[in-house]
Amino acid sequence: MDEGMMTQDERRMGFGPEEGTQRGKGLYYVHTLGCQMNVHDSERIAGVLQAQGYRPASPEQVRARNVDLMVLNTCAVRENASKRMYGTIGRWARLKQENPTAQIAVGGCMAQKDRDRIARQAPWVDAVFGTKNIGDLPVLLERARRDRRSQVQVSDRLEAFPSDLPTVRASRSSAWVSVSVGCNNTCTFCIVPQVRGRERDRPIADVLAEVESCVAAGAREVTLLGQNVNSYGYSMGDRQAFPKLLRACGDIEGLDRVRFTSPHPAAFTDEVIAAMAETPNVMHQLHMPLQSGSDRILRAMRRSYRSKRFLSILDKVRSAMPDARITTDIIVGFPGESEEDFQETLDVVERSRFSSAFTFEYSPRPGTPAAAMDQVPKQVVQERFERLLALQERITQEELDAFVGRDVEVMITARQGRHDERTHRVTGRERGGVLVHVGVPQGLPVPAVGDLVTCTVTGVGKHYLTADPDPMRGQAYDIRG
Repeated sequence: MDEGMMTQDERRMGFGPEEGTQRGKGLYYVHTLGCQMNVHDSERIAGVLQAQGYRPASPEQVRARNVDLMVLNTCAVRENASKRMYGTIGRWARLKQENPTAQIAVGGCMAQKDRDRIARQAPWVDAVFGTKNIGDLPVLLERARRDRRSQVQVSDRLEAFPSDLPTVRASRSSAWVSVSVGCNNTCTFCIVPQVRGRERDRPIADVLAEVESCVAAGAREVTLLGQNVNSYGYSMGDRQAFPKLLRACGDIEGLDRVRFTSPHPAAFTDEVIAAMAETPNVMHQLHMPLQSGSDRILRAMRRSYRSKRFLSILDKVRSAMPDARITTDIIVGFPGESEEDFQETLDVVERSRFSSAFTFEYSPRPGTPAAAMDQVPKQVVQERFERLLALQERITQEELDAFVGRDVEVMITARQGRHDERTHRVTGRERGGVLVHVGVPQGLPVPAVGDLVTCTVTGVGKHYLTADPDPMRGQAYDIRG
């Protein structure tokens, strides 16, 4: 999954009210590491806790460590996420020293993978729960309080979809909706199948019911989530289920925007492209993980496509949707990668014209086949990473520069934008997913969260656009609530 696509607020998932909120069963805080799937799981964690009487801590209470429960929802995709997890729970140990009745819980992918190690190395952690055990968290906390020792509950089998649990949405205007859990692929670098299990799909009626519920609660935008979102339905024997789902979302009144992440090239069919192009509220935004442009490395990764197939998909998408914005993931320095292999990746990136790319230096994950392969020297990986980053930064800037003078539709988000005395900017994303800081012309209304603003782009920053329109010069500024 593409962690890099999210803002810091989307990853942090601090559910904070005003300072005067009653404590209820206790004040809690959820800190999220990782991808959109983890962010959505944190919404479930918050929902389960609040259903049991816990109350969210305000940001001020978190900073003052005036909190009764700290929950860390972890990622296991890269080594850095593992280091961040152990570093975070190490810092949180001070909370227990200052307040022995406070509790700490660790969940998510690292908890699924390192359950025993966490309990052994961090005995101050009260509860360790797996990706399939979110609903068990309140019981584990009660047991830890009663027995005065760590509780571990990690199931390898999915008994019920997390979507059946209560949810506290981080945003009123945008919502995540899971269509499936798990992954059936066997990529040699990836640990997700081990920690999330095999792919299981939700019935389409359940997915649509949740989407409709989100819209009824005020959401104007929904992002469909799955480890391989476009293979939705395959486990149910329906290979047309995902394009059917996209088209069905187009019939939901009040749903202005539909996105999805992350698809897999192997299952990206012409029917999916047609559904994207022909359904008005499906955004022409695509995050398509490349991982490598070398066919030899793709084989070593056990990725079930080759560069020619990948590029043909992009050509078809752009033929059907010329305005499509395509982003990707790329791993640099996969075991055995030669300079020739890396040059092939550069060639594919140049040809693909990605709007942005989330590039990662390969890090071995214990238990994956790639961890036992011959590793590329660190200094070589770093040098290649910098070359790839420079290439993609140039392309990204060129793609953003093309927006200047164009009118874009921006959905204002829950996060405050960059303000200054002249423009009083607010922030949102245009239809392709680009972050836009919108200045409010003097004397005109300030858009509310969830409003759609059509505005003229007047400037470009690094990875974002600015729109400070002047209606007197014919530039657009129009709010649709």
